[in-house]
Amino acid sequence: MTTPRFVQIHALISYSAALLNRDDSGLAKRLPFGGSTRTRISSQCLKRHWRMTDGEWALSKIGPNMAVRSRKIPEERILPALEKAGIGTSDTRKAACDALAVALYSKTAAKDPRSRQALLIGEPEIAYLIEKAKAAAAEADAKSAATAIETLFKKEEKKNLSAMLQAKGALNAGLEAALFGRMVTSDPDANTDAAVHVAHAFTVHREEAETDYFTVVDDLETGTGAGGIFDTELTAGLFYVYVVIDVPALIANLTGDAGLAGKVVEHLVHLIATVSPGAKKGSTAPYAYADVVFVESGSRQPRSLSNAFREAARPTVADATARLEAHLSRLDAMYGAKETRRLSALDAQATLPGAPAVVPLDALAQSLAAEVAGA
Repeated sequence: MTTPRFVQIHALISYSAALLNRDDSGLAKRLPFGGSTRTRISSQCLKRHWRMTDGEWALSKIGPNMAVRSRKIPEERILPALEKAGIGTSDTRKAACDALAVALYSKTAAKDPRSRQALLIGEPEIAYLIEKAKAAAAEADAKSAATAIETLFKKEEKKNLSAMLQAKGALNAGLEAALFGRMVTSDPDANTDAAVHVAHAFTVHREEAETDYFTVVDDLETGTGAGGIFDTELTAGLFYVYVVIDVPALIANLTGDAGLAGKVVEHLVHLIATVSPGAKKGSTAPYAYADVVFVESGSRQPRSLSNAFREAARPTVADATARLEAHLSRLDAMYGAKETRRLSALDAQATLPGAPAVVPLDALAQSLAAEVAGA
């Protein structure tokens, strides 16, 4: 079986009465498209939930170490390890951690942690930094401890994060970095290119939103009983989700393990179809499974099917699927149908060009994983 160059995953997922992804004003994120405003879910939001979920198909259950995204790794992970080991003095331990903060984040990081940007660090890298920090904290004084860390991160020493990645592979940055990439401003050579590309999801129809007025009832208040009056925005919508997997890049980031890449793809298919992003979970229960999952694998450059919805569709799965079918037929007529296609849908009678009969999601994910693994 020939390993595909790209895997494209398209999904239609419907949510009602939810606030899935908020902007800086607390309102639902939006997107103007085709002359009408749509409700949007950012790619960052989607990836965050896929990364953090703890269900059957969690990324953390695949095998490789995960990572920690934080701006407080020196204080929350490294310093406690030094204190537990009882190495050095409080001054040398602090100096080593402050120097690590500067090396990892910025020149002002030690003085003001709020100035830092959250950085994705793999668990193997954290273990590596802890060992280096232990050696630095054992120095005679705080200045020597800081100098030991500063020397470690000089490029000529070849002992920083980038050298570690070159020597041991991208998985040291954590499975998330192998999938979604990583940028380290303090050490550009430690950057990892994303193998999984995620578009912002948007509603296939015009936005559907309302302001929800509600009160908090005070159990001990007499009269109205209102302990507060508030409002929030709620939205409903059928979202188009689009994900591209660069298979050779994924295999390279997974240190050449095609079998592991196949397992990752199998998990991703399930995560995309079943993991719901969402704020206000306690008051909206924003949980839903995809109505349609359509997968293409092949060697050509990917192309989104979002233009099927440039003219806003009706807010129904049937109309959205018909739009996909019509748009894909036009693309095939112009460019040819050269991808292998698979379809899973709640409607067993659903059809999309080039896809055989509707299959269960388990079967779709398994066959795609075997193709990626070259089995």
